Amino acid sequence: MEYIHWFSRFVSEGGLFMYIILGVFTFALAIVIERFKKLSFTYDVDGPSFMNELQRYILSNDIQGAIRVCSGSEAALPKVLKSGLKRANQSSEQVHNALDATALEMIPKIELRLSHITLAANLSTLVGLLGTIQGLIIAFSASTAADPTQKSEVLSKGISIAMNTTAMGLGVSIVLMILHALLTSKSEKIICEINEFSVKLLDLLGTKKVVEN
Repeated sequence: MEYIHWFSRFVSEGGLFMYIILGVFTFALAIVIERFKKLSFTYDVDGPSFMNELQRYILSNDIQGAIRVCSGSEAALPKVLKSGLKRANQSSEQVHNALDATALEMIPKIELRLSHITLAANLSTLVGLLGTIQGLIIAFSASTAADPTQKSEVLSKGISIAMNTTAMGLGVSIVLMILHALLTSKSEKIICEINEFSVKLLDLLGTKKVVEN
C-alpha cells in the first residue's frame, strides 16, 4: 500500500508526460501479452518431436496419416508441413513451392506487431526527454521570473518533472526492450524450425520417391 502511494505521488509530481508514458506502456504491454499467448500457445510446437512423428508416418507410406497429424494442430510448423504433404505425390519443386508459399503466409503472422513494442520503447524515452526539457524550463524560469517567496517551490517542481519523467521514460523503455528481445527470440525459434523442417520434409519425400522407384 505504501509503495502504491509512493508511485502515485511519483507520477503526479512528474506531470502530464508521466501519464503519456504510462499510456504508451499500457498499450505495449497489451501487445506483449497477446503476442506471448500466440507465440507460446498457438504458433509454437516441439519441432523435433513433431518431425519424428511425421517421419514415422511418411516412412510407413501413410501420407494421409501425416496430414491428419498436421491438421490436429494450429501451430505454424504443422500448417507449413501440411501444405507440402498435400503435394507429396508431385514433383519436389511443387512441394517446395507449397512449403514456401505457406511459410510466407505464416511468418508475417508470427512477427505481427513485434515492431510496435520497439516503437513504444523509443516513444517512452522520447516522451521522457520532453518531460525533462519541460522540467528544466520550469526550473530555469524559477531563477528569473518567479517571485522570490515561490522560487524554491517552482524550482523543486521543475526538478521533479525533469527527473521523474527521465526515470519513468528510461525504466519503461528498458522493460519493453527486454520483453521485445524475449518475444523476438521466440518468433525466430519458430521461423527457424519452419525453415529447418521444411527442408527435412522435402529431403525425406525426395528420398522416399527414389527408394520407391
